[in-house]
Amino acid sequence: MTIAITGATGQLGSAVIKYLQEQNSTEKIVAVVRDIEKARAQFEGTDVEVRFGDYDEPVTLPNAFEGADKLLLVSSPSYDDPLRVVQHANAVKAARDAGVGHIFYTSIAFADESKLSLAPLHVATEFAIRTTGIPYTFIRNSLYSDVFINPDLSASVNSGEIVTNTGSGKLNTVTRDDLAKGTAAVLAGEGHENKTYNFVSSTTWTFDELADVLSRVSGKDVKHRNVSFDEQIAYLQQVGLPEGMAVFSASIYDNVANGETARTSTDLKQFIGEETSLEETVRQNLNA
Repeated sequence: MTIAITGATGQLGSAVIKYLQEQNSTEKIVAVVRDIEKARAQFEGTDVEVRFGDYDEPVTLPNAFEGADKLLLVSSPSYDDPLRVVQHANAVKAARDAGVGHIFYTSIAFADESKLSLAPLHVATEFAIRTTGIPYTFIRNSLYSDVFINPDLSASVNSGEIVTNTGSGKLNTVTRDDLAKGTAAVLAGEGHENKTYNFVSSTTWTFDELADVLSRVSGKDVKHRNVSFDEQIAYLQQVGLPEGMAVFSASIYDNVANGETARTSTDLKQFIGEETSLEETVRQNLNA
């Protein structure tokens, strides 16, 4: 059994490979990457085969996918969604041309119902995969916990406040490590043909709760200050974000406020058991 994984040197892809290796399975793992030298250094001393493949260079992909019984397509990291649609279409067509046996795709949670700005891209990619007739598994991931919970929170501890336009909106985020663990379990298993899994947390959190956890972990009083959409953009620019990123972040927070990230599922928990808690995620990022 050969499993090919795109984006294999990225945070999610490399963690999926790590968990596949820990299972001591007999699968052959192929890392499909854009930077061959980086990948060879990263996977040195392992049985991982490194192949060049670039979503922007379609001619490189059929050879990269050749012989793959299972292919994990990790979504492109670009912020340009029309470009990402083309990149993903290149990969899907190449998978068909290479005779891949089963396509696994990292989509977004509840893609066909979501109002998140990221959703149309993933819905388009899912439909492209369906057109091939190849068995598929859509692993619909939540927003990453580290988008919101990262070492930058130390600045919130120092200032005594977290500033967002999320109101009392709930989030169902998951750490990349938990997502990788669940994805590896699906890849290594059987019976997942034409299935869709929503890999979101089985519990939610709010920024008020995050402030409480920050206070408890740091020993300093931290509050959540809710602001308007425009005030959030101005604040993010003030702390150094470019205008485009500030608008994007405020838009995500607006989705949170409107309940777009509140839905839960036990799909991930069924594969990995205990999920990483909000407090543990905070402690990991603050080294506390």
